[in-house]
Amino acid sequence: MNQRKKGYSNTIKSSSYLLDVAIINLLAHFFPLLFQYPLLFHGYITIVWIIIAVKTRFYVLHRFTKVTYILKLIFRQFIFFFLSLYAFIGFFKQPNISRFNLGLFFLSVFVLVVVFKFINYSLLLKYRSKAKGELKYIVVIGLNQKTQQLVKMFKQHGEYGYHIMHIFDTKSPNFGLQQVFDYVEDKQVDEIFSSIRELDNKEISKMASYANYNMIKLKFIPDNKDIFTKDLKLDYYEYLPILSLTEIPLEDSFNRFGKRCFDIIFSLLVSIFLLSWLLPIIGILIKIDSKGPIYFRQNRPGFNEKGFGCYKFRTMKVNNTTEKSATRNDPRVTRLGAFLRRTSIDELPQFVNVLFGQMSVVGPRPHLWRQNEEYNSTVQKYMLRHYVKPGITGLAQAKGYRGEIETDEDIINRTRYDFFYIENWSMLLDLKIIVQTVLNVLRGEEKAY
Repeated sequence: MNQRKKGYSNTIKSSSYLLDVAIINLLAHFFPLLFQYPLLFHGYITIVWIIIAVKTRFYVLHRFTKVTYILKLIFRQFIFFFLSLYAFIGFFKQPNISRFNLGLFFLSVFVLVVVFKFINYSLLLKYRSKAKGELKYIVVIGLNQKTQQLVKMFKQHGEYGYHIMHIFDTKSPNFGLQQVFDYVEDKQVDEIFSSIRELDNKEISKMASYANYNMIKLKFIPDNKDIFTKDLKLDYYEYLPILSLTEIPLEDSFNRFGKRCFDIIFSLLVSIFLLSWLLPIIGILIKIDSKGPIYFRQNRPGFNEKGFGCYKFRTMKVNNTTEKSATRNDPRVTRLGAFLRRTSIDELPQFVNVLFGQMSVVGPRPHLWRQNEEYNSTVQKYMLRHYVKPGITGLAQAKGYRGEIETDEDIINRTRYDFFYIENWSMLLDLKIIVQTVLNVLRGEEKAY
């Protein structure tokens, strides 16, 4: 049994509880809230804060917890805390309490708690990556692409706090589970990561029994090349366990509504403050630069692979090869068109498509019909990118996979990022992609041609 002592996380969690409760009560003491029974209010907000924190799991942070998840925790915690604060007035009949000062009190609590939470989060990451504190000592079973990706990720992200002790190659003639067990006991290993395809059912069962008996965490790396990358959900039909894909966030009507509202508001702001004066200028320059229309409208596959007219500024000479993607130094591209493509200004008319509901501000880029036919048969699950509306920009583009598809790696990585976006959508992710896209345009991109 592993006897390595670890208590830093529990210490941090306890100190965070105490610090936040202290902040709340100190601010309540100094703010002129005009409540009649100070002790009642202090007791109320302390108990309410702790109950909400337990229910929302506000202080439960894992090694792999992302900033977006922390922001979600903060949002949930303070929404309920806000409602509970104002409920105190009516529940305990406190009409003299200043609503305005109560609002200022809430904002002050919000700012201080959020600041200290991120300071705590940052210190914890540095403690693991720099000081090598609170490490989890692990072994990996299996030597394949998936386990190599895992090892590379742990080495690159020292803040996760995983130290790889040994990698067992199941194809080695000397490999056996007893060899793993002896090593785990001798080195006091905390967790075992195993590629699920490297072991048969009997070995998996034996491994699980050993891990349970010795209180060692056992984690499997699935070989899920034929399904989504997101975690599977376990349901029971009577007594039969069934694995299914976790729901895609944008299948939820509330999420779709929120994303649509954001698309409309963002597009209207861009149209009013940018397109209203920029479109006429670009239109005149296009007319001066070459003969032909200002806009280029091309039918492309959209949501559920339904075709729609995708608008762009015309960046090429009028030609009959529109189903052919632009290449480096493409002779079809005009002088002004090269600039428009390099700065992504040619995509701005697509905000009209967003307002029409055909596109979203963020989503997988709409490919050509020819590309759909080509990659549907060569790239696994390529067509699943049509589960959501296409976007003016996307995660793949923000990560540098834009423009011409020169190698198989280009389309595979682009599709992989599209999958990740579909499975992990959030409003914060959309905002992050928009900001990254703007930064990429300002810096300039190699494949922007």
